[in-house]
Amino acid sequence: MNKRSLTAVVAVILMSITAASANYVRPTHHFSDTRGDRKLAQIVPAKFGNWQQQDLTGNIVNPQQQQLLDELYSEQVNRTYVSDQGYRIMLSIAYGKNQNDSFQVHLPEICYPAQGFQVLTNNHTTVDTAYGGIPAKQLKTTYQSQRVEPVTYWTTIGNYAVKSGTDKKLKEIQYAMEGQIADGLLFRVSSIDPDLSRAFAAQKQFISTMMASLSAEDRLRLAGLTR
Repeated sequence: MNKRSLTAVVAVILMSITAASANYVRPTHHFSDTRGDRKLAQIVPAKFGNWQQQDLTGNIVNPQQQQLLDELYSEQVNRTYVSDQGYRIMLSIAYGKNQNDSFQVHLPEICYPAQGFQVLTNNHTTVDTAYGGIPAKQLKTTYQSQRVEPVTYWTTIGNYAVKSGTDKKLKEIQYAMEGQIADGLLFRVSSIDPDLSRAFAAQKQFISTMMASLSAEDRLRLAGLTR
């Protein structure tokens, strides 16, 4: 069985499980209620390692209208950081309390083309940190053949960083079977840089340094890191 056929079979099985379980399991509790009152803007530091926040957010891509963003997400953080060597990275975090089929985080490979970008490459990667690896994706995007914007991102369901759509659905079902409505988060960094190797290396260093500055609880929430 080839990869495409296997993926189709898994998708059918997942839909069958979801349909069957829907008759017996109706989650009523939001997992987000276990998070406490701290907001993402309080969790994400303005300065860490060799990175410092700057008041430059104009280049961060949010293609949906603000009304739709407010409907989809409970919290949003959009910031620009600069290193002590002058390298700039844009950070965007979108958090939704309810990750059912009606409210889903919007992935960059959908959002960027909606704003006129082209997604030229889309690859899986792992962001290594001192607390474990984060399963992520790396995109090469361009705008009007002039602006090259490499992107690194991942998504979470509850306390798990998910590797794929199948993994995401399995985690949603897992929470539902426990009576919980899962929350979800998209963590995205990007930089305007035609040198992909340099950009992706800087983005991974940025993420790893940020994770080292956070508490264990906050690392778990943002990236599913448990060590």
